[in-house]
Amino acid sequence: MEETLTHLLNGFDVALTPYNLMFAFAGAIMGLIVGAMPGIGSLAGIALLLPLTFKLDPTAAIIMLAAIYYANMYGGSFSGILLNIPGDSPAVMTALDGHRMTRNGRAGKALFTAILASSIGGTIGIIIITIMGPLLAALGLRFGPAEMTAIILMAFTSIGWLLGENPTKGGLATCLGLMLAVVGVDMARGMSRFAFGFPELLSGISFVPLVIGMFGFSQVMILMTDERRKKRDAAQAKDTDAPQADAVPMAQQKIRLRDSLLTRQEFFRVVPVATKSGLLGTIIGVLPGAGATMAAFLCYIFEKRTGGNGAAMGEGVIEGVAAPEAGNNAAAAGAFAPLLSLGIPGGGTTAVLLGGLMMWGLTPGPLLFTEQPEFSWGLIASMYVGNIMCLIVAVSIIPFLTKILQIPVRIIAPIITVVCVVGAFSVNNSAFDIGVMLASGVVGYFLVQYKYPTAPLLLAFVLAPILERSMRAAFEISGGQISIFYKSPIALSFLLVIVAICLVPMMIKAVRALGQRG
Repeated sequence: MEETLTHLLNGFDVALTPYNLMFAFAGAIMGLIVGAMPGIGSLAGIALLLPLTFKLDPTAAIIMLAAIYYANMYGGSFSGILLNIPGDSPAVMTALDGHRMTRNGRAGKALFTAILASSIGGTIGIIIITIMGPLLAALGLRFGPAEMTAIILMAFTSIGWLLGENPTKGGLATCLGLMLAVVGVDMARGMSRFAFGFPELLSGISFVPLVIGMFGFSQVMILMTDERRKKRDAAQAKDTDAPQADAVPMAQQKIRLRDSLLTRQEFFRVVPVATKSGLLGTIIGVLPGAGATMAAFLCYIFEKRTGGNGAAMGEGVIEGVAAPEAGNNAAAAGAFAPLLSLGIPGGGTTAVLLGGLMMWGLTPGPLLFTEQPEFSWGLIASMYVGNIMCLIVAVSIIPFLTKILQIPVRIIAPIITVVCVVGAFSVNNSAFDIGVMLASGVVGYFLVQYKYPTAPLLLAFVLAPILERSMRAAFEISGGQISIFYKSPIALSFLLVIVAICLVPMMIKAVRALGQRG
């Protein structure tokens, strides 16, 4: 521990030089901007900016790219909270409660909660990888195909009823997400699946146009509904004691930074949630192929299932914002553990970072910390500094962000439409993706109108390809034997949790029925 502290202090000597501070600050600003722009995300942002670092010092270059990566997690929540258009996939869960808070007149609180939780989760992730980086990387290697299959099946088991008020509707939304996820080419057999003659569908349905349509364009359709529908929704909300969607017209919200600060009670509601999600998110971030998106989904599910205010999540509470934001930022930090210690990228973004390291003549792995201590510990120390920079910059721009809400609907609706179209087109420079966005927007609109939750659909869409690859690999390793799942202690533990998730609610219901009869 003493040796680690000494290395970290030496790393701060590197990170706090004016030259490296300048690039950390530049990365933080660019990450916030890139994260808030739908359709770009950290992967595309870092890939586009990587050529700009070729002539830089390797330490300064990786400090800037790392700052872009974790600042992107901050920025992704901004458009999700304000416009219901998540900047990237991890912000999908944040938009569930965050945008509901905006429509209830609490946009500033939602933004401040997201920023605070992001900072707490990111700090926890950085502290953990500082102390236990190599150990966590070794733990991540124990999650093979069988273990990944089991943990994803556990997520599927819970999301159907956990994220929807009606378990049947939640299950149907999950099935729809699975159906959309299998569109494309079967990578094992090379056969087309559900492409219906469209060459553009052979590569599958792109996630970004889907999520922009489901959240963004459907929001435009909702904004443009007639007055009679608004009155009917208000009457239904009053009858069910649910928060009214338009309780405070967004164009009338004038929010100052002072109004956005959390009260003492709210602060102590956010900190425990962010701490739990930070710990869980770091572990998920270390797992190969998991990433910040899975961390955000699972942290939200975990808090809704175990949190003291879990029943209210989805209706616009700060716990629903804090859990996914802390989880995805912690996962972003956790992804550096296998990258630096073992040279194994956990996802697409860290794979680009790995390519950058190798381009600069650095070989990630166990010897990196001994052969290049100035670089490796300088990077870790810069993450502490960059996290603080992101916190300060993000909080300071809250009043500017909330001015978006003062734009009248007749102006903001066309603007959101343009953002949706540009975001969908920018992924593959394809007009077909615009069609996907429009179609998913219509589907999302009707899902909302008929009270079907969209979160299970999106989670199933994100996790289904990972589930398919993991399950195929597990059966190939075992020669088709299902025993691979219960011979692994980790996989067996998750399978037992699945059984408990399925049986415990039925047992509780049966016990209550017997008690009423008695």
